[in-house]
Amino acid sequence: MQTNNKLILGITGNMAAGKTTITDYIKERYGGVSFRFSTMLRDVLSRIHVEETRDNLQQLSTFLRSTFGEDLMSKVIAEDVKEATDTIIIVEGVRRPSDVAYLKEIPGFHLIAVTADIRTRFDRITKRSENPDDQTKTFEVFEKEQTQEAEIKIDEISRDAEVVIDNNGSLEELYTQVDEFVLKFTS
Repeated sequence: MQTNNKLILGITGNMAAGKTTITDYIKERYGGVSFRFSTMLRDVLSRIHVEETRDNLQQLSTFLRSTFGEDLMSKVIAEDVKEATDTIIIVEGVRRPSDVAYLKEIPGFHLIAVTADIRTRFDRITKRSENPDDQTKTFEVFEKEQTQEAEIKIDEISRDAEVVIDNNGSLEELYTQVDEFVLKFTS
């Protein structure tokens, strides 16, 4: 395994590409802990009694980064990862170059990109209830969301991923790809 005995996986991918599915599978099969950038945002919105919609999460993220520095959330997650004692640490929702810059300084870090076509991702997002507005979203609104800053940055940082996972198939196909990269990084 890694010299510091930690395998740190940064999972990037557009909305509903399969980041949470991969994270949950790794934690169930191999153990470990996960961190999400959206958790700190959801905590703030919950505390101030504001609905946790995707738009509100993005507005809060923009406000915090413009007020306290573009790399604020990257620093917070990197510190959480450094303090974690688990052997496998998953950072779900890596979205910005600064996220990668901070995380790649930590020994054992690997960037993983997960992809799926837009129609597949739209079908997934309307079947889940991660955000209150997901189930009522139209394809046109979903398409428009793909042009937002965070989604564009995902495509940019995905080019530097060590592994790219195609999640257009079955769960079994996805899990096989995940097992391959986990074994690669732990042997």
